[in-house]
Amino acid sequence: MQLGIKDVARLLEVSEKTVYRWVEEGKLPAYRINDQHRFNRAELLEWATARRMKVSPDIYKEVEGGEQAGLPSLSEALAEGGVHGPLVVPDKAEALKAAVALLPLPPEADRSFLLEMLLSREQAGSTGVGEGVAIPHARSPVVAQVQRPIVTLCYLEPAVDFGAPDGRPVHALFAIVSTTIRSHLHLLSRLAFVLREDSFKALLEKRAPLEAVLAEARRVEANLGKKG
Repeated sequence: MQLGIKDVARLLEVSEKTVYRWVEEGKLPAYRINDQHRFNRAELLEWATARRMKVSPDIYKEVEGGEQAGLPSLSEALAEGGVHGPLVVPDKAEALKAAVALLPLPPEADRSFLLEMLLSREQAGSTGVGEGVAIPHARSPVVAQVQRPIVTLCYLEPAVDFGAPDGRPVHALFAIVSTTIRSHLHLLSRLAFVLREDSFKALLEKRAPLEAVLAEARRVEANLGKKG
């Protein structure tokens, strides 16, 4: 279901007037359907995450579509994708190329096509979300025909400019490859929630190993479940 002005105002915890202003200024992605503004859930979550906005906790529940059965946790997807680095790369394109090379994809997967999709996504708008973190992913996430959703964390040393909103170069890159649109939104919302935690971001700053990252992700996700 597409969101309306009132829905967006509630989830972003701003007035409807502010939402209208952001749309008119071209800051907030929106669609005009039957003379009414409509908003895509995935784009709204990406937009809010990139701006480090304080949003209603409901956005993390609602974007997942209610029933959680069969959807992977972030820690499960991270365990599947692993933690790598630090990678020494000169720029954003090479960082994405290195990340794609490290993704545990099936032999028949077209890594070149996936890389093209990620580069195209960056041209549409940086996936740098601030505070040294980027979440590269394709607009159409089901491109690699994986059996299970994957989140691969790559540390970059030195940090690389991704054109993030806060201007900080990226030292931690989370590459997402999903099996369905729903699992993609689920993982994106979980990652956005976990990245609000200072304890998790501190681990990324320290380039912590896989087990430490997984343990903290599990702890934060458990708290999210209690809030639901």
